Amino acid sequence: MELRNIAIIAHVDHGKTTLVDGMLKQTKTFRDNQAEMQQTTILDSNDQERERGITILAKTTSVAYNDIKINIIDTPGHADFGGEVERVISMAEGALLIVDAAEGPLPQTRFVLEKALANNLQMIVVINKIDRKDAEVARVQQEVEDLFLQLAHRDDQLIFPILYAVAREGKAWLSMPQSFDEPATLEPLFETILNEVPAPVTNETLPFKMQVSNIEYDIYKGVRAIGKVKQGVIKTGQQIALLEENDKVGNYKVQGVFTSKGLETIEVPESIPGDIISLTGITDVKIGQTVTDPNDLTGYPMIYVTEPTLNIQIAANTSPFSGKEGEFSTVRQIGDRLLKEKKTNIGLRINPNPNGTGFIVSGRGELHLAVLIENMRREGYELEVGKPEVILKEIDGTLHEPIEELTVEIESSYTGVIVEELGKRRAMMKDSVTNEKGNTRMVFEISSRNLLGFRSEILTKTRGNGLFASRFLGYFPAGEAVERMRNGVLIASESGVATTYALDAIQKRGDTFVPAGANVYEGQIIGLNRKQEDMEMNIAKGKQLTNFRSNADVMLKIAPPVEMSLERCLDFIEDDELLEVTPISLRLRKKLLTKDARVKALKR
Repeated sequence: MELRNIAIIAHVDHGKTTLVDGMLKQTKTFRDNQAEMQQTTILDSNDQERERGITILAKTTSVAYNDIKINIIDTPGHADFGGEVERVISMAEGALLIVDAAEGPLPQTRFVLEKALANNLQMIVVINKIDRKDAEVARVQQEVEDLFLQLAHRDDQLIFPILYAVAREGKAWLSMPQSFDEPATLEPLFETILNEVPAPVTNETLPFKMQVSNIEYDIYKGVRAIGKVKQGVIKTGQQIALLEENDKVGNYKVQGVFTSKGLETIEVPESIPGDIISLTGITDVKIGQTVTDPNDLTGYPMIYVTEPTLNIQIAANTSPFSGKEGEFSTVRQIGDRLLKEKKTNIGLRINPNPNGTGFIVSGRGELHLAVLIENMRREGYELEVGKPEVILKEIDGTLHEPIEELTVEIESSYTGVIVEELGKRRAMMKDSVTNEKGNTRMVFEISSRNLLGFRSEILTKTRGNGLFASRFLGYFPAGEAVERMRNGVLIASESGVATTYALDAIQKRGDTFVPAGANVYEGQIIGLNRKQEDMEMNIAKGKQLTNFRSNADVMLKIAPPVEMSLERCLDFIEDDELLEVTPISLRLRKKLLTKDARVKALKR
């Protein structure tokens, strides 16, 4: 069987998952009456992917076009999940780079293109969303070509086809169309893939060898090790060796060989050289290891991914409500779950907390860690989480910190707000361009420490407008960290049930986070003060009963509580605070719950 292996890479929300939808549907991967024919973002099967509108996990599917199997690797577009891109891109010989016709190349576009060119993939550029009212195709095409000039290692990498697409309608053209309404399909894209992307080069006479690029868990088949067959053939029942580079980990017997057909994983008697397959029967496998014939014990180098930049403490829930809302709440249960995550999420680092109980979990960014925490709470775990902290490094005797390039694209009326906020955070503006439509794109360099909490803060100030994207530049000598910008908090001084009467008084002091009727414990954070200092207030206080009732008592109305998402809570908490996470609730709290304990801690 003839094969092509392609990765689809792009910045978040530039349309690559939508393009895969069209490729699946137009190759008759589904019957006309199947539900998938009516779905969008078919590959985003994870609940959080659908809710957030982003791809989190790299996935492989396949289509058949003119009797040629095309394996398609859909990769994440958010920088926090760059580890997913780095480990699966090696399975492809070519890549589709999808770029939005209005937004053009953004930070993650550079990151994924850099990885693709380093892996010598044959590139095909697809300028998508050319039907947008604010599309500037000529400008975007020039920016893409400039990006290739900056990143290419060889002259031949500067030669690549460009297609123009409206992915949501399943249309692609080899040149800009006169009208978007004219009949069109993705046939030009399929033909370009077959003509430009080389078939995988393998030798089926050599001993079998495959590097594990992904791991999935099947409730019926167990662990499935996924990778591209680099050489040879593997059959069910065959003996294999597992290597970590050139060190032997163990011997195993292959229980099943699987390949993809559309969205389905089907079992086959033996593999095809160059195909992307999965194997069962290898229990303790890790991403990056080599599965090989026992007669050839030479392995591939382990897959390297960019180091984490952010730490967070995760421990068992110690609040007064511990064990009431979750199924798994012990340190051992949390530890087992984190170790399971470590096997497939190679961008994470997990270590015991040297200064207390629980674990220090290191990731690529706030979203990377928030997705892990959200997955755990949905699986029934209770935990408490500390303030995210940027990882600092000592290099040549000098303290270094991670620096990021932040790109902001926003209506020009909001540029003053952006510049003021980032000025407070000691960001350096590197570029600013305003287009004819009144949108301004600004590029800043800023330390990861000073960027923490920026997204939630600025979305409020700009009423949700704007596009914000960052990429990791590297470690540089540490600068000055900004002082705390958040006001003090309102703290429950008593345990009990929140009353409307108490909330009415508390809302005169600030914004509240809990509704009337909620159970609250002493030390829980119930709101944000309008002043800089923390303040204790009794949220369970009731009105003293009398024989008289006024209209004011009956008409008492309070504002609804401020909704705090998981990411916003992580941005919000300070060093002396924690976030309690359960399947039902997110509660902010002080580490020390009683006022006496907090006062004593300050005197030390």
